[in-house]
Amino acid sequence: MNITLAQAEAAIKAAKEKSKSIGTLMNIAVVDAGANLIAFAHEDDAWLGSIDISQRKARTARYFNMPTGEIGKLSQPGGPLYNIEHSNGGLITFPGGVVIKNHKEEIIGAIGVSGSTVENDHTVAQAGADAVK
Repeated sequence: MNITLAQAEAAIKAAKEKSKSIGTLMNIAVVDAGANLIAFAHEDDAWLGSIDISQRKARTARYFNMPTGEIGKLSQPGGPLYNIEHSNGGLITFPGGVVIKNHKEEIIGAIGVSGSTVENDHTVAQAGADAVK
């Protein structure tokens, strides 16, 4: 299964709405099951440096089929994934990337969000992912 453009756009829309409701400016990236960029939004005046981060968060979540914040917990010194962020051309291992599942709970892609605190990034990403089911 793979995310469709319509589903990716729904995720972006929901993420933008959540971003607005909490007063943040975000970069939002959606990738398909193969980690290819399907949809992207750069909100007006969102940080330019977060464009790359949002896309890397989405890819990281899909590469390992878990939220990026969970990978971050596992990649601390002494952890089982220590230094994993140096693989795959550079990963992001802090919150803001989550997988997207369909109604059958199959992973069809991922969303990455960057532009605020990691808590806000995760909240906005989760809103986008939840909109797809």
